[in-house]
Amino acid sequence: MRALVVANPAATTTTGRVRDVLVGALASELKVDLAETTHRGHARELGRQALADGVDVVVALGGDGTVNEVVNGLLTDGPGAHVPTLAVVPGGSTNVFSRALGRSRDPVEATGEILDSLRSGRTHRVSLGTASATGTSTAPLGGTDPGTAAAVAEADAAADDGWTEPRWFVFAAGLGFDADVISRVEAQRARGRRSTGALYVREATRAFVLGRERRRPAMTLSVPGSDDLDGLFLCLVSNVSPWTYLGARPVNPSPEASFDAGLDVFALGRMGVLRMLHHTRQVLARRPDARGRGVHRLHDLAGLELRASRPQGWQLDGDHLGTATGLRVRSVPEALCVVP
Repeated sequence: MRALVVANPAATTTTGRVRDVLVGALASELKVDLAETTHRGHARELGRQALADGVDVVVALGGDGTVNEVVNGLLTDGPGAHVPTLAVVPGGSTNVFSRALGRSRDPVEATGEILDSLRSGRTHRVSLGTASATGTSTAPLGGTDPGTAAAVAEADAAADDGWTEPRWFVFAAGLGFDADVISRVEAQRARGRRSTGALYVREATRAFVLGRERRRPAMTLSVPGSDDLDGLFLCLVSNVSPWTYLGARPVNPSPEASFDAGLDVFALGRMGVLRMLHHTRQVLARRPDARGRGVHRLHDLAGLELRASRPQGWQLDGDHLGTATGLRVRSVPEALCVVP
């Protein structure tokens, strides 16, 4: 059996030692090649090449961004029996997809679990999602001159009335507030700050208290067969539960989300600080069940569309992709074979 290890040396917790232990362990039972990523999008290229070369298993060593790129490479031509099986070793700061598969947070233990599954032939087909955007721009809304950035995003949106090619996501997509928080965190990381739960909390608090989106919600959610939901400032689309983590603590706005079902939505309308704090406690609870005025939860959706009256940040699997005025999201059942 042939395996390709795609390692991101820049991932938060990936080290040369971990990489060497992983490759050595796999090489004891598989024919292993190693490829390290050198630039954004490289893992996607490597996934596409593994597909073309007929590799049996691709092992992604890195964070959720690395996994997302590998999956988009593997599914270049869509799902099918010809697509290599995916295994994931956690190497990032959050590792949502890896943890959703039941992987240990320790990369060495995770490698042992993968080998045990391969020996016994245990694999599982999981649902994934695709997303297309319209009115796109790469201009960030939270730059040093937000007014100028917003004007550029508006101009780009007006000039772009088509939809991007569908892009795969493995656990989450979002338009609005959550993407803006990710953008803020990425800006801090570019300045040398470490990605921590405290950093996300701080930037989320600043974005909510100081931002205009929750005061002037711009988004409308459309689901076939249902009335439109207007006046939203946050819309999280989940393929798994939890949506993300703060360290070891799960953040779980859509507790029913599952690889074996369609997509779940958690959306919020206009609200003040106290109500937002109340709903935050609900999604962090041991038995999460966020409900109340301004909270909208939808389960097991085949597809949905989001529209915004002005550019909003959008993200897939925690990767900020710029701004957009629309997002089309679809669930694809049994899209990929993974090592559980």
